[in-house]
Amino acid sequence: MRLRSELPAFEGVTEWINGEVSKEDVQGKPVLIHFWAVSCHMCKEGLPLINEWRSKYEQEYDLQVIGVHMPRSEKDTDITVVKDVIKQYNLEHPVMVDNKHVVTDVFQNEYVPAYYLFDGEQKLRHFQAGEKGLALVEKRLHKVLGVET
Repeated sequence: MRLRSELPAFEGVTEWINGEVSKEDVQGKPVLIHFWAVSCHMCKEGLPLINEWRSKYEQEYDLQVIGVHMPRSEKDTDITVVKDVIKQYNLEHPVMVDNKHVVTDVFQNEYVPAYYLFDGEQKLRHFQAGEKGLALVEKRLHKVLGVET
């Protein structure tokens, strides 16, 4: 997915956890889409920071965080396990379970963890893959939100 691409619609989701969201629901709001998998250790290490960003920027800046669980193997498609990990890490934001990789394919995503940051006009402003990129995601998040650092 290229920078400035439009936020795709959330279609073909296997199951929503913590509530369903549509593209229209997040119109005019900055959106962070976070791809992860239950079998990805690096993904789990980053989940507390995702929670921190949601808590810190949701009220004042209307940041919308949406997870996409992208299974890496057949074992990862067990929705009960996904729900257990969501509960274990206290993820309160909506999470799409994408067992058929429909959402993953629309985003042209190949990685977990991966982060797609969209501005209020639903244009992609930043993409980052891997756990080492979290500092870059946060820096770009501050820019999109207009946070003084």
